[in-house]
Amino acid sequence: MLVAVSLFFLRDESGIARAATYSCGTSTSTSTNTSTHIDTEYSGNSESYPGTGCSTSTSTSTSSSTSTSTSSSTPTTTGADSSGNSVNDLAKQRFNQMITNRVLGTVLLGVNEQVNCSDCVSAFGSAGSFSAGIHGRKSLTNNLSLLAGIAYTQYSEGGYSVTSAPIGAFALRYDFVDWGSSRPFFDIGTILTPYEKVRYTRSYTTSLGAVSLDSQTTASNYAVYGRAGWMSRLSPRDEVAASVEVWQLWQRVAGYTDPAGAPLNPFDATVAGGTDKTSLVKVGGQWTHLFGSSVEANVNGGWVQSFGSHSGIIATVTGNGTVVPTIGNQGWFEYGGRLGFRITKGWVADLFLNGTAGPQPVGNTLHGGVGLRISY
Repeated sequence: MLVAVSLFFLRDESGIARAATYSCGTSTSTSTNTSTHIDTEYSGNSESYPGTGCSTSTSTSTSSSTSTSTSSSTPTTTGADSSGNSVNDLAKQRFNQMITNRVLGTVLLGVNEQVNCSDCVSAFGSAGSFSAGIHGRKSLTNNLSLLAGIAYTQYSEGGYSVTSAPIGAFALRYDFVDWGSSRPFFDIGTILTPYEKVRYTRSYTTSLGAVSLDSQTTASNYAVYGRAGWMSRLSPRDEVAASVEVWQLWQRVAGYTDPAGAPLNPFDATVAGGTDKTSLVKVGGQWTHLFGSSVEANVNGGWVQSFGSHSGIIATVTGNGTVVPTIGNQGWFEYGGRLGFRITKGWVADLFLNGTAGPQPVGNTLHGGVGLRISY
């Protein structure tokens, strides 16, 4: 039996040409692989043609495989932890600011003067921290005196700068003069700084280099204190006194953000407004002596211990989230002194200094100045 084979070239709807062979009980499969992975399979496509009793089965496979791989890597900037730690430095700056403001305020309360003396008024100016003002005392009764003063000051320490700050202070002193030459005395008073322009520095390091940012804001300081002491007139030329002081300090700082447009600040920070506070106990003493008839000297000092300190900083730092620093208890030494030169009756020219000595954040500071005092 002869089989007639006819070869037809057919084209399906997809436009791919296929060769079909018609035979009886015969299957033809054609497979083509190329570099482009495209699989098109014609299977199960059986066609019966009348009169032949034959079927045709055609399978065409075309495959293609294309693989493209692109790899690129960008170094990740590091330093978020350093940026977060810099907020702790801000807390230290603000603690130092509270203490320095208090030290400058005590000058207005006669910290370098003897406990009991005649009514007086003193105009002064100081350097180290620039300050200029006036203070004095006035006897209200034989036992009760008013101490008060006001000054304008600028100071900086450890990364921050107070560029404008008026300070006012006043206190009442009760001196038991009717007890004789050795007797107790008591003070109660306050120091007020209602408005300050202040600049804080925040520094940290990244893999791209060091970052240093100066942010400006405003602040205010308030303090109240009580003092109990004992004084003795050892001679017409000498007065000594010892005392214990208890202070409560508050410092309110307005919120701010890192300065806009900083050339390098990948881990920026926003500091919310908050109130710093601390309590202090000071145990100290002083001695005033008259040399000859025209030179008067005073030395004073004491140990200060803080407790219950709280930082009001709540900072949002990129890469760290919310950062809330803590301030532990601190201890330091405060000292002061004055040399007075009697120019003429009732007129005294003063040289004075006041400072702190201890570990950070209080550290070692020194403020000195000159004054002209008028007694009446």
